[in-house]
Amino acid sequence: MHAQIRPALFDSYWRFAASRQSIFDRRWAGHPAPWTDDPILGQYKFCNTFRAADRVTQYLLSEVIYRPDRRDLPAEDVFCRIVLFRLFSKPETWEVLDTPERPLTVASLDPERQAEDLARLKLQQAIYTSAFILAPPTKSLGSKHSHHLHLVKQMFAPGGLGGTLAKARSLRQIVYALLEWPTIGPFLAYQIAIDLNYSPHLAFSENDFTLPGPGAQRGLQKVFTDLRGTSPEHLILAMVDEQELHFSRLGLNFSGLFGRPLHAIDCQGLFCEIDKYSRVAFPELKSERVRIKQTFQPTGPLPALVFPERWNLSPSQAPPSCLLTKAFNGGHLQRPRDLSGQGSLL
Repeated sequence: MHAQIRPALFDSYWRFAASRQSIFDRRWAGHPAPWTDDPILGQYKFCNTFRAADRVTQYLLSEVIYRPDRRDLPAEDVFCRIVLFRLFSKPETWEVLDTPERPLTVASLDPERQAEDLARLKLQQAIYTSAFILAPPTKSLGSKHSHHLHLVKQMFAPGGLGGTLAKARSLRQIVYALLEWPTIGPFLAYQIAIDLNYSPHLAFSENDFTLPGPGAQRGLQKVFTDLRGTSPEHLILAMVDEQELHFSRLGLNFSGLFGRPLHAIDCQGLFCEIDKYSRVAFPELKSERVRIKQTFQPTGPLPALVFPERWNLSPSQAPPSCLLTKAFNGGHLQRPRDLSGQGSLL
């Protein structure tokens, strides 16, 4: 049985995806601001349409996984670096842990010494991202950051997570392996699994498994009026399968990420972003979140882009969408007059 859609939000989901990608494409191509006529997209901060293009993930790819002077590290060291980085998701924190003199590896991970280093950094700034909810650490291990350093050391001890990852046969198995460790909940496990899969040592399909986080769950509740027994995971995968149909139906110019279409991790993230967007565009759709917290502050030209090598992306030419003056329909999400109508997911 098909889930029931709210047409205004369902179409806005696809329009948001195209418009947000057009902003990225135009910035990457060096076009001057403004990059959109949409007042909401121009005022507030939203994640990129593609997760791999977001700033922190780009840092993970360029400095943690594919950094030129770390490229020859064994798989277990690469996995250790990825897990530790994502627990904090802060470049400034990573630069304290991974230094030119002491590259971060399983052998060089020293929880006692590095906990002291992070304690000093914590006096100056936050050492964790606010993007993920981490379960409280075990009190006996002291501070939160000390707990996570010890946790990763345990994870990559002989017979630990490293060997499990080497034997994994799917993205789902990686998620379940991560869930066996304390303080790592389902959504964080999914995010770390995606990061591990960016490495040259794993190559599972991102469309075999997905797991919506709290923000995506809120977005699903707005886009769909009744799931009618369909799981959120199935709906996200249906969005992946039907993307070309809906971009075409709405007349949207969407060339993807240098030709790469949306995958499940991206469609999951877009539900989170449409939840944020609708707080301003469709305020009558009530939820526990009523405003967008962060405003958009451009930080200058985008740096060189790095993507997993097996994707075979070539960000050397401007995508077609960045040549548009406006993303679609006059440059902003057209607000339908009626939010009450329903339809079936095709």
